[in-house]
Amino acid sequence: MDKRENQIRSASKALFISFEGIDGCGKSTLMDHLGTWLEESAIPYLKTREPGGTELGEQIRSLLLNPAHRGMDRRAEVLLYTASRAQLTGEVIAPALRKGIWVLADRYVDATLAYQGFGRTLDIQALRDIQKWATGGLKPHRTILLDCRVDTAFERMQARKGDPDRIEAEDRSFHERVRAGYLELARSDPERFLVLNAEKPLEQVIRDFSEAFLIYLK
Repeated sequence: MDKRENQIRSASKALFISFEGIDGCGKSTLMDHLGTWLEESAIPYLKTREPGGTELGEQIRSLLLNPAHRGMDRRAEVLLYTASRAQLTGEVIAPALRKGIWVLADRYVDATLAYQGFGRTLDIQALRDIQKWATGGLKPHRTILLDCRVDTAFERMQARKGDPDRIEAEDRSFHERVRAGYLELARSDPERFLVLNAEKPLEQVIRDFSEAFLIYLK
């Protein structure tokens, strides 16, 4: 067993790790990398995504990301995301943690604060209050924020197959506000956030994450 496996197995409890960043930052790839680590260390875990992660959540996801709903009211948007999150927390995340299963989440509460708070310019404290109620106050033990320029994210999204979803299709200024919002959230909670430079090649991002995350587990 190598040093990494020893450190992961020595974690005193199942951890809830969220991955955040603007669309195109590479968070899903990094989440898969951590999942591979856990598999190699024989640690039970599950992966979730937002919106979605449950039968109800996936139906809500189809509404939220459908480009046909470009006229969706921003408050309706918040409530739909929150409904999906409440279901995911109660049905999947909280029970898994109680059973000693790690949870890797592709977005959680910080996404609403960044996208609807900073991106849509809704009141941040009101959003925090709604999210606290919907999740029972559950927070990730650690949040991995992959930060990159909006231009870089756009280039990566354009390389994907298929049309952009309703959120991806927002204009540059929206995504700039979201990025700035994420960085502000990270500055306000430095003990929880690990900020990685996602402008680097993927291999280097993975190395940076590996080094920083193992330090966190000590």
